[in-house]
Amino acid sequence: MDWPHLHRQLLAWFAEHGRDLPWRHSYDPYQVWVSEIMLQQTQMDRVVGYFERFIKRFPDIASLAQASDDQVLKQWEGLGYYNRARNLLSAARQLASESQGLPASYPQLLKLPGIGPYTASAILAIGFDQPQVVVDGNVERLFARLLDMATMVKERQSQGVIQQAAEQAMAGRRPRCFNQAMMEFGALVCRPGQPLCGRCPFPDQCLAHERGTIGQRPVLPQRKKTIYIDMACGVVHHHGQVLIQKRLAGDVWAGLWEFPGGQMEEGEAPEQTVVRELQEETELQEVPQQEITTVQHAYMHYQVTLHGFFCGLRSDPARLVLHAAQEARWVRPEQLADYAFPAGHRKLISYMAEQALW
Repeated sequence: MDWPHLHRQLLAWFAEHGRDLPWRHSYDPYQVWVSEIMLQQTQMDRVVGYFERFIKRFPDIASLAQASDDQVLKQWEGLGYYNRARNLLSAARQLASESQGLPASYPQLLKLPGIGPYTASAILAIGFDQPQVVVDGNVERLFARLLDMATMVKERQSQGVIQQAAEQAMAGRRPRCFNQAMMEFGALVCRPGQPLCGRCPFPDQCLAHERGTIGQRPVLPQRKKTIYIDMACGVVHHHGQVLIQKRLAGDVWAGLWEFPGGQMEEGEAPEQTVVRELQEETELQEVPQQEITTVQHAYMHYQVTLHGFFCGLRSDPARLVLHAAQEARWVRPEQLADYAFPAGHRKLISYMAEQALW
């Protein structure tokens, strides 16, 4: 493999075809950090808008550190994997308390919540232009094809081979641009499924192309089967207000707000689930009065169907006792926009607003 040739070709390709992404305008380490956290398990086209709004609201570590949990989660609403936002906030508070900026040190970065080996390497390479190799799924795919790797890319031995090859290709030169070139090329040209081999400037370097094994590379683990979950929730209204509750710390979607409800049990109708869950979670008695709609959303390998119902109270709201939340509030419908909700509940809120059901 002619690594110096590959190095030159990738940099030339990136200079011409690299996308105009907002964190590439200044390569401010804080912005690179935020972008890398957002890009974890999230597609690039979804991240750009969230990134721009987040940076406008929290332009630096100090402003982020001063924010409340609710403010940060609201900015993150819809991106999913909310532990990323909580860790980002926790790390910013830690840095602010120590009166320092983002460290340009691999061991120091690893001490911050939410920053593992990959993210630390990305911050150092892209934010600080240090000679670190950054290996994401795009880079794995690129080198699995270049080297025609018949072993599963996530195996330790394969990871070592890819790491070594990427280091040889970079050779410590222009790490900021070269790492981004590898990832960008994997995303746009050497992409999953049908790569655009006709646009590749170095097909003679690719063993999988030479051997006709492009479609079999990389070798990936079997995907997890989709798990389908049916849930129901109640939009409880009383004197022009609705009841929302904040999920417990450590729970799924911890710190987000929701309408009371839960998973349907076997043989249970959605409206029965609503009555049971509200009683178990709040000790309130209510009556489902009208089905609102059914919405669907997916996270990880789960597919969730959520049935929403308007509900009226049969008991005194002052008797509310929380068993599955850390806080509850009665709010006006127009105030719901100020709170961060999981995707299914936000879809339900949007539907009610669009249909003028309030």
